Amino acid sequence: MSDLSNAPLEPAIETKIREAFDAQAFMTTIGAKVVDVALGRAEILAPLGTDFLQHNGVGHAGLTFALGDTAAGFAAATTMTLEGNVLTTEMKINLLAPAAGQRLRAIGRVIKPGKRLIVAQADVYSETEGRDPIHIAILMGTMVAARPKT
Repeated sequence: MSDLSNAPLEPAIETKIREAFDAQAFMTTIGAKVVDVALGRAEILAPLGTDFLQHNGVGHAGLTFALGDTAAGFAAATTMTLEGNVLTTEMKINLLAPAAGQRLRAIGRVIKPGKRLIVAQADVYSETEGRDPIHIAILMGTMVAARPKT
């Protein structure tokens, strides 16, 4: 990660991130929650419910992708102003293991901040009580700064 790791996150930016996350109907539908946000970092937790399993009985890759993309996007959004936001312009995923367990945790972080383009990464883990987390996916992508029209 860049030199963001030691810089504090403005409280207004954290509020903006949490409100934007809560406004996403898809994240609400899957029961996802923001569990941590810091400058250049966002962490999301979601239960792995039966409604999101594919035919082999493991979490659908679309769910894994959505959580990782969202965590990376909100990590990138922490580097923007109150008026600014980001959109994903491209995102690659490597699925490392099946999404099996009680919940999924996605940890997004900014690799390289920028005024126009922000490179971000996310790691997704499956978790089950009493067991070590399993690293199930890594995502790498680029976010573009999206400022509202004035």
